[in-house]
Amino acid sequence: MTTTLSAAEVFWEYFGSPIQLARIGAQHSPSHGRGWFLFSGAACYGRRSCGEPAEDFSRLLADVADEVATESGDVQLPFDLAEVVTNLREERYPLPPGGRFEALGVNSAARSIYYFLRPLLAVGIRKHLQRMRLRGWENIAFPAWPVDDSVDQIMRATMALVLRRAGVKEIPFIWFWPKGATGCAMMTHDVEGPTGAQFCLSLTDLDESFGIRSAFQMIPRSPFERSLVDLLRRRGFEVNLHDLAHDGYLFHDREVFRSRAAEINRFARQFQCRGFRSGAMYREQAWFDSFEFSYDMSVPNAAHLEPQRGGCCTVLPYFVGDLLELPLTTTQDYSLFHILGEYSVERWKQQTEILLSKNGLVTFIAHPDYLVEERALTVYKELLEYLAQLRSERNVWIALPGEVNDWWRDRRRMTLVRNGSTWCIEGPGSDRARIAYASLHGDSVTYRVAESSI
Repeated sequence: MTTTLSAAEVFWEYFGSPIQLARIGAQHSPSHGRGWFLFSGAACYGRRSCGEPAEDFSRLLADVADEVATESGDVQLPFDLAEVVTNLREERYPLPPGGRFEALGVNSAARSIYYFLRPLLAVGIRKHLQRMRLRGWENIAFPAWPVDDSVDQIMRATMALVLRRAGVKEIPFIWFWPKGATGCAMMTHDVEGPTGAQFCLSLTDLDESFGIRSAFQMIPRSPFERSLVDLLRRRGFEVNLHDLAHDGYLFHDREVFRSRAAEINRFARQFQCRGFRSGAMYREQAWFDSFEFSYDMSVPNAAHLEPQRGGCCTVLPYFVGDLLELPLTTTQDYSLFHILGEYSVERWKQQTEILLSKNGLVTFIAHPDYLVEERALTVYKELLEYLAQLRSERNVWIALPGEVNDWWRDRRRMTLVRNGSTWCIEGPGSDRARIAYASLHGDSVTYRVAESSI
């Protein structure tokens, strides 16, 4: 997959802002090679004007913010905004030295043995092996952990330039979430085996007691009981596909992937699943066009504690072609309990507060297979209580992945239309949309949400 959007179109899609107000271009003569640089403090990967980017990532990279130019009323960036944003979102960047997880590489016999024996290994043995594999994760410089918002920083910095160049006090855009919600949270459950499947209904009772509906991702090659799927859906929960075999080999080889993707698509049609998440968060976003899903949930924001490192560096959903990506933005329960050794909700709260400060998507994965342990279940109950509190006190939208997908697709089709001296939103779902305004306060861009669309 390659992007065909212009810089202004990428900016418009992110903000839902009138494209005529976002006159953004790139300066001529980009560098021959791609590399690292900063833009207003945000990490970028791509080509730049006025010099060559760095081959390796470091915190002492050159910042190109002072190289912005204006020409014929346009903001001329010293890089291609569409290229840089796509490189970050779709992980088209090399990881820094020491940041790539090689211990169980793609061609490693150890990896084959591990996934063959995985169903037979006790959690204690698995977490010991995984801690060994993940040694040094704290030293990974990029993406930033526990949350990386490089894409969102770049967009805010670009908005600041547009505001200054246009000489206006504020610029309207379509707010990120329906009815002016301050952010969005999704609870998802990946079912890995029979123990998890047997605990699903107990988990729905618990989620429902806090007024929260969640999404269950199931492996179609394991017992995929139609009666359980139907019951979950009748109760207002969601069911999606979770890989094909959870053996770590979905993206091992392009031809093998195409064959497996065809089988996955067949199961998706059979069980009417619109969403997908790969096993162990393995992914290759350039291959996602083989899927027939409406949305995917396989890309972490910052994958320090996943077998495949990297991350999409944004706190918001984004489109990969016509597939909507709903990134994982918090630590998985297994990693929290068994890798970090933290039986506490504090890490989740820390990440949630960061994400909501950026009006982002807060995505959780809690496995029924691991929540059967009483200590883990107690922490999970505290998380549900915290989410219910955020909903009632801070206007956080708690939604199913399918609902987020529907909203984001509607938002993509909405338009801001001038109505005399004001603006209104037109398009599908516009009755739920709100107009927001970006303005400058010093050097920072702040957002203000109108109470209702006009």
